[in-house]
Amino acid sequence: MNKKVIVNVKSKQVIDGEDEKIELITTGKFYKKESSYFVVYDETEISGMEGTTTTVKIDDDQVDLIRFGTISAKLGFKKGKKDISLYKTPFGITELVINPSLVDINVGDEGGEVKLLYELEMCGYNASSNELYIKIQKSN
Repeated sequence: MNKKVIVNVKSKQVIDGEDEKIELITTGKFYKKESSYFVVYDETEISGMEGTTTTVKIDDDQVDLIRFGTISAKLGFKKGKKDISLYKTPFGITELVINPSLVDINVGDEGGEVKLLYELEMCGYNASSNELYIKIQKSN
């Protein structure tokens, strides 16, 4: 199973009371390996990560975002479990702490949806509140 799909990624970040919303609609690959689903797509300048490939690994109760290219990171989302990651950019490396409050996964062989709510900490301070929604659907 290796399907071409449409990937719709919506993110909302709240920093100091200010909302920043981004929506990316692109094509990608969707496949299953063992018990995990994978979505692979290229970021664009809309997301601010042009030159980066994102792989979303989806399990029953956890989502991992793995990025390679201009931005490199592995971010883990499991409800109630903090994840510490190194986030590498052309400007340097930052340690991020992700504290998910919602990890909602509804994905099957035909695609589906993932919704994440989480707090992001940098340098020991709460940097932002975040929402991430990923919809995977068959491409015609």
